Amino acid sequence: MKRIAILLENYYDDKELLYPYFRMQEAGFEVDLIGSKAGETYKSKNGLPSTSDKASSEVNAKDYDALIIPGGFSPDYMRRNADTIAFTNAINAQNKPIAAICHGAWLLISSIDLSRRTMTGFHTLKVDLENAGATFVDQAVVTDGNIITSRTPKDLPVFAQAIIKALK
Repeated sequence: MKRIAILLENYYDDKELLYPYFRMQEAGFEVDLIGSKAGETYKSKNGLPSTSDKASSEVNAKDYDALIIPGGFSPDYMRRNADTIAFTNAINAQNKPIAAICHGAWLLISSIDLSRRTMTGFHTLKVDLENAGATFVDQAVVTDGNIITSRTPKDLPVFAQAIIKALK
């Protein structure tokens, strides 16, 4: 069974965490929520709690087939954690799918080389992504190599489909 890591920090977007979490399970994948601390309860932008299964300091990229980064303000906290950055970088080094939605690209900007990549995200990330060397496009989902990006919760159906396609 393929295994997916979904990153978790405070102020995640409820839909961008929960939709992929349940959709990936429905598609037959094992899913772990990875936070800064194992067993920690994190709150969404709206106060909805979710508890991490593991800490980013204790996971290994070789044990996962893909990484999903939900948006909200949580990616700003994710990129402050050296272990989360190292895990993201290791997943990328193994050329495994990394899917980021909305502000999830903030973590990618801080952890991997995005030059010559074509990506999307929330419209306010356009300058951030371009400054990181990526080409920004306004599309519901963009797949460039192992990187899958989407803009907002309204893109979740095609975002999930792109992740599943990358794992089949």
